Amino acid sequence: MSPETGGEIALSLRGVSYTYPGSETPALDRISLEIGRGEIVFVTGPTGAGKTTLCLAASGILHHEYGGTLDGAIAILGKSVRDYQNMGEIGRHVGVVFDDADAQLIFTTVEEEVASGLENLGLSREEMQRRLREVMEATGIADLADRAPHTLSGGQKQRVAIAATIALGTKILILDEPTAELDTEATGAVSALLRRLSGEGTAVLIVEQKLGDLAAIADRMVVVEGGAIVREVLPEQMAEDACLQHPAGDGARPPAPAAAPPGAPPVISVRGLVHRYDGVVAVRDLDLEVASGEIVAVVGENGSGKTTLVKHFNGLLRPTEGSVTVDGLDAATVPIAELARHVGLVFQNPDTMLFAETVAEEVAFGLRNIDPGASEEPVDAALREVGLIHRKTAYPRSLSRGERQRLAIACVIAMKPNVIVLDEPTTGLDTRESGRVMEILGRLRQDGHTIIMVTHDMRLGEEYADRTVRMEQGRIIHDSGIYEEEPCPKSCSTSPGRAPFTASTRSPN
Repeated sequence: MSPETGGEIALSLRGVSYTYPGSETPALDRISLEIGRGEIVFVTGPTGAGKTTLCLAASGILHHEYGGTLDGAIAILGKSVRDYQNMGEIGRHVGVVFDDADAQLIFTTVEEEVASGLENLGLSREEMQRRLREVMEATGIADLADRAPHTLSGGQKQRVAIAATIALGTKILILDEPTAELDTEATGAVSALLRRLSGEGTAVLIVEQKLGDLAAIADRMVVVEGGAIVREVLPEQMAEDACLQHPAGDGARPPAPAAAPPGAPPVISVRGLVHRYDGVVAVRDLDLEVASGEIVAVVGENGSGKTTLVKHFNGLLRPTEGSVTVDGLDAATVPIAELARHVGLVFQNPDTMLFAETVAEEVAFGLRNIDPGASEEPVDAALREVGLIHRKTAYPRSLSRGERQRLAIACVIAMKPNVIVLDEPTTGLDTRESGRVMEILGRLRQDGHTIIMVTHDMRLGEEYADRTVRMEQGRIIHDSGIYEEEPCPKSCSTSPGRAPFTASTRSPN
């Protein structure tokens, strides 16, 4: 417990167990945890360990909003969650940020989003404006004040959700994967802000997979597995603690499929692409070609234009200027349903794709949109490919985060598109589950699919992709598949037997 607090308990869980409706296995198993005022507790553990359920319990949401079976005692600032009238009353004391930023953003502009909670605190206009500016600058979103949240990148949305919660000035903060979609700079800024808030007496509970900046500011680290706390360690011990080492894939790239015939057209061709959101240029004057059978990583910091670029491949966005061609089709004019036969997109948050009652129905939905007479075999084949055939009848929302990610991939591969695009495919996953996802992508490439993955994780691109395309401020600033005068070095990973790319990249100036 933080010595500055004199031992005052802000958040307490004692013997807490919880089982979701329709499930026989408890998601939490006799969890006991106390967090003092001014203390930062970092919770980690493998995907599906129960970390998000722990956040739901600690925030009072399980008691006030969910069904299921909840046992044990939960107290917020010394008062049982059962004695709070509703989540509105709890919200005056507890701020919560979940990993699905979209679900928390409802206003027209970023500034309105952050200011909305402040308006209910009875602050003077001067104090409200001061706190608004301070929080927006600290989270690096001051330049986004007038932007509509839906036009932001995933990482930018996450920063807005964090800012809106922190602005409330609650005595307890519960953050579930708050930096999973943030680049290094943004993660550092959030870490510094949380450390300052803890110094002012705020209790902070953080759930994260990444053992980076946030783990470094923690006073204690808690490891959760199978719904139970299996260990508590100090941050300086984590590098030596076996419980925190989750094995990853080996990073080996599978052999490339047969090379495309000489002179074969690229499967994706982008020429002079410009895209604007309400006058804000998100992608500018961009050229790119992708050959059949490649694994291409599109990397860059939050807001660099990565997601905006790939949404043009399946018609979710249309060019403001320039052209995008997919399998010879003009992506600016071809109906989205037709493009879906050629390009499948796995969204950054798999939950935005899931709505059916069973896993099998989820996979069958998209397939039968393009082929109403499709049999069950493509559904089963896709589920076998991602290792979920045994969960065929399960309710999709009951799956772990990693299983939901694999289910989203199955929904796409059942339709057998030539190109599969994945936006941040390993966000929120532990290294074991990330390795499983990348192994799936490797097998798909071997089967002849072209894979494009968007990520801010540079290591992921370096380890698994044939080619890395780096973006900054809406432009491509480096493409490892392009060279002009110098021979391609060994680190340049165009696929064997395929000629290097000749598409040009423009200067960021």
